[in-house]
Amino acid sequence: MEKIKYDLVARKEPVKIPKNLGFGKYFTDHVFEMDYSNEKGWHNPTIKKLENLSIHPGSMYFHYGQGVFEGLKAFKTDAGEVVIFRPEKHIQRLNNSARRVCIPEVDNEFLHYALSELISIERDWIPTEKGESLYIRPFIFGSDSFLGVKPSSNYKLIILLSPVGAYYPEGFKPVKILVQDEYVRAVRKGLGECKTPANYAASLLAGEEARKKGFTQVLWLDGIEQKYIEEVGTMNIFIKFKNEVVTPKLNGSILPGVTRDSVITILKDWGINITERLVTIDEVVTEYKNGNVDGVFGTGTAAIISSVGWLNFKGFEMTFNNGEPGDLDKKLFDEITSIHYGQIEDRHNWLTHVEVKEIEV
Repeated sequence: MEKIKYDLVARKEPVKIPKNLGFGKYFTDHVFEMDYSNEKGWHNPTIKKLENLSIHPGSMYFHYGQGVFEGLKAFKTDAGEVVIFRPEKHIQRLNNSARRVCIPEVDNEFLHYALSELISIERDWIPTEKGESLYIRPFIFGSDSFLGVKPSSNYKLIILLSPVGAYYPEGFKPVKILVQDEYVRAVRKGLGECKTPANYAASLLAGEEARKKGFTQVLWLDGIEQKYIEEVGTMNIFIKFKNEVVTPKLNGSILPGVTRDSVITILKDWGINITERLVTIDEVVTEYKNGNVDGVFGTGTAAIISSVGWLNFKGFEMTFNNGEPGDLDKKLFDEITSIHYGQIEDRHNWLTHVEVKEIEV
């Protein structure tokens, strides 16, 4: 692989991170960019000024949706170190998604290195308040100018950075979820396990209809029998029964969440009975009526842990913990965020420490 080229812009004044960051509204000064062609493979790796792209309107990505993306975070620890949470797992998932839509894989080690270089350069953009972070969005898209259904011969990879605020700026609040049985998001052996634009586009209509009814998100059922719970629009789901915590097993239509994997590992560390298995919505309803459901929560990069206060299925509403966050939800949230900020031991080596470098402009 070629060496990274640096085409940096000099800052005329120190970075001023906006207040009330929200999510995905602001972007740093630079991006990482790299090209692919069948003749050269991945080439021209560059860290350069953020600017608009110049893309032919016939680019295959626009017409056939050949693209993949990831989402992960970098933090500044209480000791001032710059760390990235589980980047190798996210890069692995990016390549898994790429394979599924015929996009050439990227060398894991090189992309990890490029990501660290970009974070080092943009370290002043990492906010330091509790719950804040630098969101990292790598994405790849087919760039051939050709109107025909086939894999593109050329691709572009970009890593975009965005400082983001705390997901719960007013406190850890439960969400209201509608179980979706009118639409199908994904089926086994389809794109459900991949982070592709098409996968998320398929969820938009149901999500909008749910929001109009006062719900935060929807919980999808399986696309074949419409009875097994799968995942929420932007997070994996966990059900806390009396004697076990259950999350739907990965079956090809569920995104293998990195936070999901982290939570399973932590629960096992704590000696909690965590099971990955098929679970029907009827089982959840029946066990709730019998008083055997202690809570429901979701996991994802953005929110980390999201308490579910209410779950509605066909007009039957289930309320958990009187609409307040569950004790396990809060404990998991505190555990993971404490790892992020270096407040407790990183027992599983989930943090990549970024070497801070000074690169001449």
